[in-house]
Amino acid sequence: MTTEVNVAIFGTNKSTIETLVKEAGFTITERNPEIVLSFGGDGTLMRSEVAFPGVPKVALRDSSICKKCSALPNEEILKQLAKGEYTKETLFKLEARAKGKELVGLNDIIVHNKDPRHGIRYHLSVNRRDIGHEIVGDGIVVATPFGSTGYFRSITDSFFEIGIGIAFNNSTERFDHMLVGEESIIEMSITRGPAVVYADNHEDSIELLPGDKVTIQKSSHLAVILTPR
Repeated sequence: MTTEVNVAIFGTNKSTIETLVKEAGFTITERNPEIVLSFGGDGTLMRSEVAFPGVPKVALRDSSICKKCSALPNEEILKQLAKGEYTKETLFKLEARAKGKELVGLNDIIVHNKDPRHGIRYHLSVNRRDIGHEIVGDGIVVATPFGSTGYFRSITDSFFEIGIGIAFNNSTERFDHMLVGEESIIEMSITRGPAVVYADNHEDSIELLPGDKVTIQKSSHLAVILTPR
């Protein structure tokens, strides 16, 4: 890579790292960047993918909690990036469709009870095969391998590297988490709500009422993450 690369810096404190980025030889832009520097923590990385979908991302640390960040100093990461010394990982995302709307997430799709005082009731199927009977609980977390170290792990105390994971959140009956194929189609029908569908750190959400259904599956959209070697 040459140093004449246009990058966007994404993060609340992005102005504090601009000098370091320029010293590494990059040109800072707000439009049509070739690379996005996510300056923050894991949540910032998710938001940067929403703001610049599909554009290669590099995670730079500006938070004590950043599992996706390299242990190297930001200055060293930028130097390696300028030299082209990085690995490129292409990741699939998940999409949720309900009521004519769509949400896309890199980490996970979450369906959660809107009112924390009341659980929701729902039926779940994978590839049109019913999973158990009516389930009562706070909802589900459907995660990609990239996102399995987040909310999915906090529920299941596990993570995975292949496929799609389904975690059951505070179900009244014990349901072990599930791992299904990457091409699986997951359908959730609400019988008692309301519930809300979320994707990563999107500000948008979809409210589900009794009788509504959400379909969750692999998206055609991809994310690209660059990490120093």
